[in-house]
Amino acid sequence: MHKDETKRSCLAIILAAGESTRMKSSQSKVLHPIGNRAMIAHVVEALSGAGITEVALVLGRDADKVEAAARHSAVRSETYIQTERLGTAHAVLAAREAIEKGYDDILVVFGDTPLLTAAPLQAARAGLAAGSDVVVVGFMAANPFGYGRLIVEDGELLAIREEKDATPKEREIAYCNGGLMAIDGRKALELIEKIGNANAKGEYYLTDIVEVVRAAGGRATAVEAQESELTGCNTRAELAYIERLWQERRRTALMLSGVSMIAPETVFLSYDTQLAQDVTIEPNVVFGPGVTVESGAVVHAFSHLEGAHVGPGATVGPFARLRPGADLGAGSKVGNFCEVKKAEIGEGAKVNHLTYIGDAFVGAGSNIGAGTITCNYDGINKHETRIGANAFVGSNSALVAPVTIGNGAYVASGSVITMDVPDDAVAFGRARQENKPERARQVRERNAAIKAARKKAAE
Repeated sequence: MHKDETKRSCLAIILAAGESTRMKSSQSKVLHPIGNRAMIAHVVEALSGAGITEVALVLGRDADKVEAAARHSAVRSETYIQTERLGTAHAVLAAREAIEKGYDDILVVFGDTPLLTAAPLQAARAGLAAGSDVVVVGFMAANPFGYGRLIVEDGELLAIREEKDATPKEREIAYCNGGLMAIDGRKALELIEKIGNANAKGEYYLTDIVEVVRAAGGRATAVEAQESELTGCNTRAELAYIERLWQERRRTALMLSGVSMIAPETVFLSYDTQLAQDVTIEPNVVFGPGVTVESGAVVHAFSHLEGAHVGPGATVGPFARLRPGADLGAGSKVGNFCEVKKAEIGEGAKVNHLTYIGDAFVGAGSNIGAGTITCNYDGINKHETRIGANAFVGSNSALVAPVTIGNGAYVASGSVITMDVPDDAVAFGRARQENKPERARQVRERNAAIKAARKKAAE
């Protein structure tokens, strides 16, 4: 009687030591982001979601960076370096020390499959719990050309037949190898060590384990997953394709949770984007990492948000940029062509247009006029601007930090404010206007004479 898979110990081995030559990149391909998160981090997240807490990372290029990207609070990982590239079976044996610790289940996954979810991992482990020695995860391919075919008969996986070796009849099979595999942990080393390299490349292919198992009288089976979940990445074009699939999946999940997207195909999300029920997202909005938008808020078109919090009922944009540290209170507004960075916008406050608010606090109910800027940087240090509740800052004002505008205070349009403004005071920080009679006419006449002289000289 086999233990239920939920009670069995499991080690996941992530193969991520490839040279990434087809990616033509200065870094390992598993570091390239999907949804602003490294591909390998998505894989670790899927493992965690399946309840797997022990991971062996088989790495090569950029090992330190890949190891850092793969860190997860719920997963304990160890790194093993693959110094030679002699095939997938050889790569798995790089983690021999981890395998020898003794696990009921061994899962082999790849670091470049960021669309992977917990479901196929759980299905593969269930197959081991039911008595299989090896379980291969496959998929029904829309176009099977180029994939290894899974030859299944009476529930048994007989072989994985590569395209070049398949008969015409076998090439008609749409059930294809997805790469992911589960192996009985008690037999894993013995089985993998029997894999030979009698092939054109002289490499040790993990797929040959099926024949090894069957030759030893063991049982190999296959379980099916969605093709998209097993999609690997080798080129920039494939990276873009996977990004599209990931975005579609995430948008759909959010819309099903109660988020409205007018043109979802134009909205781009990050792995940690949090949008509450009844949020509305207009077209052409980009969410960088670290954004939370609360219920009833509206993000208008062509806005970019990163590291920001948008409170309930607040509105953003159109054409607004929220940078890290932007915190919008309930019912507040950041309008068109505004930028907010490391600033708290109080409840009901309005930053309507053409304004920069950085390193600042804007109190509840305050109104910031068009063209206002907080002058927060003196060339060396950043300084804070504090604006009290129900204050009014007129258009085209420059608030030179550090400075405080009191509760209920008014700042006259066009002012440069360099000193604190008390509560309920009106501040003028501009030169007194002077009118010069007839001066405009004199300037025009002078300019006309200059032009005439230049024209005559040119003749």
